[in-house]
Amino acid sequence: MVERARGVRVEIEPWGDGDLQLLRRLNAPEMTEHVGGPESEEQVLARHERYLRIGGMFRVVLPEGEPVGGVGYWERTWRGETVYETGWGVLPPFQRRGIAAAAVTAVVERVKAERKHRYLHAFPSVGNPPSNALCRKLGFSLLGECDFEYPPGSTMRCNDWRLDLAAG
Repeated sequence: MVERARGVRVEIEPWGDGDLQLLRRLNAPEMTEHVGGPESEEQVLARHERYLRIGGMFRVVLPEGEPVGGVGYWERTWRGETVYETGWGVLPPFQRRGIAAAAVTAVVERVKAERKHRYLHAFPSVGNPPSNALCRKLGFSLLGECDFEYPPGSTMRCNDWRLDLAAG
């Protein structure tokens, strides 16, 4: 799927065996400061295996073929309802170019086409202004702050953003 944002064209391609190195790059301290810091190599390998299994994870690729991030969606039970959750990350040299917006827009189009769940949620840390701004820009509604267990065993304060997939 190809999306454009501010003149930037990106593609999202299914996460594959060869994307482990990209995941390692996304595990850098500057990429993980709002989600508890970098994971161990063992945790990265386990995450890579999960990404391969869940089917809703994608690498974000520029037209020239360079992978610059990851984006995805998965099912979660949230407040008694099955919803989709989304998450993303774009490598620092490629941030602030509209790439994340285009990638998340591509995910939104995919989940809308599935017509399976009404809502897509994002849970960025309250201390992550760029991710919260992206949610606002893409039309997610801020439902408020919440405590969220992430990484497992730790509680982080997040904003609960929700996009109504049935809305126009």
